[in-house]
Amino acid sequence: MSFAYWAPIALLIGSNVFMTMAWYGHLKFKDSPLHWVILISWGIAFVEYCMAVPANRIGHSVYSAAELKTMQEVITLVVFAGFSVWVLGEPLTWKHAIGFTLIAVGAGVIFYK
Repeated sequence: MSFAYWAPIALLIGSNVFMTMAWYGHLKFKDSPLHWVILISWGIAFVEYCMAVPANRIGHSVYSAAELKTMQEVITLVVFAGFSVWVLGEPLTWKHAIGFTLIAVGAGVIFYK
């Protein structure tokens, strides 16, 4: 498998880790002033963009835009599920499992040839 096939996946995983930290990491620090949280989250999101933009640019040579977006959404759910459990200490329930499964089935439709 060539660089253009696997690099977007690796970059999207990295970008989603940073974006999840930017969007939800501050929930562990509720006593921090909101203006600092916004600035720090913005800085973290910049790193995310530095990975997401190349992922889409490189990936578009072998994947459609819809396939790239679908990959990003599935990766986001996996990263978020782990973050929710391990960082925020929030359990995943059967409703989460069913909802995530339905999204994964939808993703399968996008990639079905």
